[in-house]
Amino acid sequence: MKITYIVTRLDEFGGVQIHIRDMALWMRAQGHEVHVLSGWPGIISDYLVHEGISYTEIPDLVRPIKPAQDVKALQQLKEKLAEIKPDIVSCHSSKAGMHGRLAAKALKIPVIFTAHGWAFTEGVPLREQTMYRWMEKFGGMFSDHIVTVSEHDREIGLKARIVPPEKMTAIHNGMPDIPPPLRKLQEPNDIVKILMVARFCPQKDHETLLRALAGCTQKNWMLQLAGSGDSLHIHKLIEELGLDNRVSILGERSDVDYLLEQADMFCLISHWEGFPRSILEAMRAQLPVITSNVGGSAESVVQGETGYVVARKAVKELSERLDVLLSDPALRLKMGGAGRRLYEEKFRFQIMAEKTFSLYQQVLQACGKV
Repeated sequence: MKITYIVTRLDEFGGVQIHIRDMALWMRAQGHEVHVLSGWPGIISDYLVHEGISYTEIPDLVRPIKPAQDVKALQQLKEKLAEIKPDIVSCHSSKAGMHGRLAAKALKIPVIFTAHGWAFTEGVPLREQTMYRWMEKFGGMFSDHIVTVSEHDREIGLKARIVPPEKMTAIHNGMPDIPPPLRKLQEPNDIVKILMVARFCPQKDHETLLRALAGCTQKNWMLQLAGSGDSLHIHKLIEELGLDNRVSILGERSDVDYLLEQADMFCLISHWEGFPRSILEAMRAQLPVITSNVGGSAESVVQGETGYVVARKAVKELSERLDVLLSDPALRLKMGGAGRRLYEEKFRFQIMAEKTFSLYQQVLQACGKV
């Protein structure tokens, strides 16, 4: 099979970028020919090139809506796809998803769009929800199939009538397996290391986490925040809450596995999500997880068994759940072990990759290309 992946940017360690990286390498390892196209090259595209994956920058493919540039990007994609002649195209992220589908269908190439969380999901500002819903309904007309990364997102997509039910499939994200770190029962007076890995952007809700932890200052804890983006407002809030000596902002990190190994519990507090990979990484590292009940997050965390799911923006509820885990080292160890077992059963990368490849084959067969 000859497959081309299209994504808007490859200059950051986001869930979409990691998905492209891992699927491209896995498909190549299975003997398939892989090409990757994107605007904004960077750390992920450099890695793919180093690993021998064919990569091409599409210079005018940018995230903001810029009509003149967008027309050029569409033409550049059509020219490159006509040159590659892939059997199937897999598009990711909103902008590349639209342009990639239009270019592929113009050339009569089967095309799949993966929605890593709808841009019109709950938590997104209402005006943006309306605009993106209509954009995705338009994009659905040029999709041979759509993949959502959670059942929650599939339900949203079907309710919005993006495509008929038979053209939309939910496939949970998966993470490559690594051995779990050795976890030992902590002493009650040990410092509990909390980690959140998330970009500093409107989607993520660092503020609610900080305000909730401000209610737990009687406990012995330290918080690390890893992620790219503008964190100035978070620095100010940390000072305002008097948490300067308890919170560290690390910036974007390439050693997240190490940070998880050193942590004792993991939080992902957000306004909206698709199906967060960071939660799976934490489960893989045997950490208990606390996350917001947004998107498909609740599909990876079993309430009271592998961690806790709390309502969006619920400072008091989050503070109570944090207090429970901060107070009970044995519970942290028990939940972390349960999370690791759930990861092994449902969320390993191999499971996701095999389901995705099977879908590629189904789409090609439905399009008469097999």
